[in-house]
Amino acid sequence: MNDRTSLRRRILVMLGVIVVFRLGQSLPTPQPARLPLSDHSWRWILDLLTGGRLATVFGFGVLPCLVAPFVLRALIVLIPRLAALRAEGEAGARVLTRYRRRFVVVLGLLGAVGVVVSGGQDVLGGAVTVACLTAGTAVVLRLTELITDQGFGNGVRILLLVQVLAVLPPEFLRLYEKTGWAAVVVMAVVTLSVTVITIVVAQGQRRVPVQYAKRMIGRRAFGGTPSYIPLRFPQANSPAVLAAVLLWVLPFGLGPWWIAVYFVLVCLFAFVRAVVAQNLDKVAGELVRVGGFVPGIRPGNWTAEYLDHVNRRIIAFGAFSLGLVALLPVAGLALLGVTPATLFVAGVTLQVVLVFLVGVSLDTTRQIESLRQQRRYQPFLR
Repeated sequence: MNDRTSLRRRILVMLGVIVVFRLGQSLPTPQPARLPLSDHSWRWILDLLTGGRLATVFGFGVLPCLVAPFVLRALIVLIPRLAALRAEGEAGARVLTRYRRRFVVVLGLLGAVGVVVSGGQDVLGGAVTVACLTAGTAVVLRLTELITDQGFGNGVRILLLVQVLAVLPPEFLRLYEKTGWAAVVVMAVVTLSVTVITIVVAQGQRRVPVQYAKRMIGRRAFGGTPSYIPLRFPQANSPAVLAAVLLWVLPFGLGPWWIAVYFVLVCLFAFVRAVVAQNLDKVAGELVRVGGFVPGIRPGNWTAEYLDHVNRRIIAFGAFSLGLVALLPVAGLALLGVTPATLFVAGVTLQVVLVFLVGVSLDTTRQIESLRQQRRYQPFLR
């Protein structure tokens, strides 16, 4: 099979899985059940995570697949046996993968029981609903693995993107019916601004030049070629979520100053997270080990201080950009007259969704381009 056929096959597999996934989210269970949620904002978040089709065979969408890895990580910390499996390498990873799959099905079962209990169904109808939702969770798990193994990108992220794209248009339509063309203009500006800023920050990097010393092995000289260290700002939605939760918990109320405090907190949390996540002392030590150095900077601690100085400027710019990305959806919804309680949840959710959409699109595009480049240079590698 040549590379062109392989690329076409991957595209067809991904499109076929998406079609099956949406058909499963349109197929109602024999005994429909609904989860009673009076708060529209929280119901919107649930719809984004499940596709807004709770009374269907694939009612939970990819929500169990999203939660299971976090449950497994927590259990690895608490259970020494699981921690030992993680240290065993590839063999242990296969066992942990089996455990993750089982957790997904168990979460689907528990969620189905919760839906039946909250819906007040009879025993026979509840058993049918539980069976359908649990089986649907197992099928969705397999669909995500098909995309990951034979399609493009991460299967869970791709199907979550499909769910989000299915839920957002009706919400924007409701907003349009309430506020008219102002909603279209404001949301278009917010979406375009968030997309551009996210792409610029995600794609941007500062290349610190590195030179490697020449080494003589026999009569041949090796090394001496210039290279660079790419410094980037790590993208994350956690600072915005953490800032929103903190403001929600603190008893200050949602006054007019809330947006400004939210912006400052997001910038602060993003800066601290990026500083803690990056270890440039290790990078400087690795340069010394392989005989590399930054031109004009002495190796060792001096290189680490220089890299830290440059990196903190990049982090400061990235943190400000992330704060701006978090501020735009909230400010846009505030201009449309959204109530403070709804604004708090909807603004943060919209920002997370937009950044997620851009991130998944960039990752999928990179993988497709990588396969195209591989096909282009394949004749030279034979």
